[in-house]
Amino acid sequence: MQKTIVSRATPAPGGELPPHLHPILSRIYASRGVQSVAELDLGLKSLLPVELMDGAEQAAQLIFQVMQKQQRILVIGDFDCDGATSTALCLLALRAMGAGQVDYLVPNRFEYGYGLTPEIVELAAQSAPDLIITVDNGVSSVDGVAAANALGIKVIVTDHHLPGPVLPEAAVMVNPNLPDNRFPAKSTAGVGVIFYVLLALRSLLRQQGWFETRAEPNMGDYLDLLALGTVADVVPLEHNNRILVHQGLARIRSGRCRPGITALLEVAGRNQQRLQAADLGFAVAPRLNAAGRLEDMSIGIECLLAEDQDVARELAANLDQINHERRRIENDMRQQAEELLEHVLMKEENLAWGICLYDDSWHQGVVGILASRIKDRYHRPVVAFAPGEHGEIKGSARSISGVHIRDVLDEVAATSPGLLQRFGGHAMAAGLTLEAHRLDEFRGLFDNVVYKQLGGKDLAAVIESDGEIPIRDMNLDLARLVAQGGPWGQEFPEPVFHGEFEVIQQRQLQDKHWKLVVQPRDGDRLVDAIGFNLVSVCPPPLPHRLLMAYQLDINEFRGNISLQLRIAHMEAA
Repeated sequence: MQKTIVSRATPAPGGELPPHLHPILSRIYASRGVQSVAELDLGLKSLLPVELMDGAEQAAQLIFQVMQKQQRILVIGDFDCDGATSTALCLLALRAMGAGQVDYLVPNRFEYGYGLTPEIVELAAQSAPDLIITVDNGVSSVDGVAAANALGIKVIVTDHHLPGPVLPEAAVMVNPNLPDNRFPAKSTAGVGVIFYVLLALRSLLRQQGWFETRAEPNMGDYLDLLALGTVADVVPLEHNNRILVHQGLARIRSGRCRPGITALLEVAGRNQQRLQAADLGFAVAPRLNAAGRLEDMSIGIECLLAEDQDVARELAANLDQINHERRRIENDMRQQAEELLEHVLMKEENLAWGICLYDDSWHQGVVGILASRIKDRYHRPVVAFAPGEHGEIKGSARSISGVHIRDVLDEVAATSPGLLQRFGGHAMAAGLTLEAHRLDEFRGLFDNVVYKQLGGKDLAAVIESDGEIPIRDMNLDLARLVAQGGPWGQEFPEPVFHGEFEVIQQRQLQDKHWKLVVQPRDGDRLVDAIGFNLVSVCPPPLPHRLLMAYQLDINEFRGNISLQLRIAHMEAA
């Protein structure tokens, strides 16, 4: 896939950033839409108030009634990292607030499906709950909520996924993406939604004098879970989310976090004191997600709930093993998918606008990652399918900028009623189910709708750069400023710079990574650079001069700390 480096657009100034900011950092913030000092305030006092999250106070009232009667609460979560952190947060906070009977259920995704299905309600009913609280799911669970209502079980739905045309008849629904919800931060993850409900509950309990005879929990104790779930779900890091992630990262770095998070960082070999948001996304989240993809997410939840560090380490080691197996399966599936694309489609210009892949040997739990990898390579929306239980196939979709994947599926469903048995998701990711014999019909419609959404735009991958760095500023101080200037993530991306460099030394690592020593154009100093998985893109020998897009990195080796450029793209200058 050919890539083009373009300078990131910087909006016209509409506010005022602090004058003491480094000019490069000011440029970075401006290009991400930050125009005032207030948007850089990541203190907890700047969080959006609970009152704006419609439904949170009603949910708190219902939970309080159940707590007063010491009735049974059952938390039903999703099977990804956002769902696991949401479940753990809900259980820990409710127990700390004095809820007498609270437990959780995250059934096997392959047996019971996604969300609060009637089958899950039937299973949940065996423990006779008085109240079900869904976390990170439920907005599309019309039948499941109806089944719970029929059994006399009240349901509070807390979710952040986009709603369908029909909403479940839950006792209370809390979702910032409901049409009438006033909460401005629409990108709040599932863990953030339940956090706001719990904030409302604590406020209500305080008003009722509940804590006069018991300890009042500090909700800041759960910010580590909030940071992990928010980063893992790849939601846009608008201001409110940046506050939650920043505060959670600070707690984790200082060691004030769940033993399970510490254990997962240890098994991933990450430095807890220098933790960045990317470490949560690329090291911790995949190990938790692997449990939900291949086995049972309760392993991940138990790791997050663990109070003993040794127990947490044992569970983290188990999760690490599952993740190794997930990677092995994923690599096999990716190789099959790329061979299919190479042999059947042959040339990139013959690729569909929307790629649709299926193999009856693929694993349901890994098709989402496969779709993401193929999307990254070919820079177009991808749906990867695996066989289901009863003749249907289940797909995971991943998208690119400019294509709202759930809207695509919505239009496909409207064009051919009954084609999609169920679907749901976000702008960038979605899940769907259809009958296997209708795959070709879906493939054609998917390609047509993607083409229409793109409007014939060029599909060449673009690397947006924050410009060139003057030689005087290419140093550790700027690297530290950039690292501290985040948190960086979805729609608030880690800064990427570009420039021309002379290649002084070149060495391959494991036959797939480049380790370089380069000299900036018109400069006289040498800088280390590393390019992961770039040998296949730029085979040896490298040209004498390179145009590189890169991120600033701080390399620590044997006690020595130095600047390192982490190469995102390189080509002959």
